Amino acid sequence: MKAWRVHAWGEPETMSFEEIAEPSPGAGQVRIRHRAAALNFFDILQVQGKYQIKPPFPFTPGAEVAGVVDAVGDGVTSIKPGDRVIAMPHGNGFGEVSVAPAASVFAMPDGMSFEEAASIPIVYHTSYFAFTHRIQLQAGEWVLVHAGASGVGMTAIQLAKAMGARVIATAGSAAKLDFAKAQGADHALDYTDASWVDKVKEITGRGADVIYDPVGGDVFDLSTKCIAPEGRLLVIGFASGRIPTIAANRVLLKNMSLVGVLWGGYVQSHPEYPAVVHPELMKLYAAGKIKPCVGATHPLSELPQALRDLANRKVMGKAVVTLP
Repeated sequence: MKAWRVHAWGEPETMSFEEIAEPSPGAGQVRIRHRAAALNFFDILQVQGKYQIKPPFPFTPGAEVAGVVDAVGDGVTSIKPGDRVIAMPHGNGFGEVSVAPAASVFAMPDGMSFEEAASIPIVYHTSYFAFTHRIQLQAGEWVLVHAGASGVGMTAIQLAKAMGARVIATAGSAAKLDFAKAQGADHALDYTDASWVDKVKEITGRGADVIYDPVGGDVFDLSTKCIAPEGRLLVIGFASGRIPTIAANRVLLKNMSLVGVLWGGYVQSHPEYPAVVHPELMKLYAAGKIKPCVGATHPLSELPQALRDLANRKVMGKAVVTLP
């Protein structure tokens, strides 16, 4: 099988496309022949050695795939060869084949494309985890979603609206603001203009009840100025490249909560969790309340360019690589 391999920390362009042995499924595992794999910003960080999870060399990144099952390990009875599935392998998504725990492999709904299916697992599960487990989002609350045109921002807008919240999204261009509104945002603000802080307060009257922040850096700093009293600031990631800090007195004075959202870490200690959540997400998909928007597709052979476009903020929604 062909797969992209990382032999040393570097950039997407330093990966090599190699022939490697196909993995065999162990007990409780499923082998998937990929038709699509979705990209995430953390894939870039992992290639660079800047992500908190650092696999041993050589490794193949990629954590969201869709494809067809071609083998199952001992003890797997709910999935069979030939099934079209959505899967969350532990890496190895950017190759032709991967193995995944059966608990992280789910049937694709009828009518869903492989590209859409690959775009669901990490990002929708992360936002659902954030809004239902890390906090209890309430209908009518104001949610401020940063990077509203990103893959994870798209899911946060859609899920917050599905839960009855009111949404303000931020993004960095007119096209991205339009995209965020198309996902359901009630308001969209340009975060390259610092006046967005005052506009959030004007729109809400008291500040945002919940702030969903996958950006960090200056965006995090400014968010603390427009969060409502008793607001919850969800720390999703640091796409800006700077991990921010905050003075504890600001947390105290606003009675605000800083809430970490590391879905992958939670799943490591609670491997049954994806199987509990995924049916709920599929109900929302069937009802038309969530729908992945695939903003860019490339063949697997063009993965470095696809990751570079993602790094350069050229993608709205999800980026996907496809396989025949």
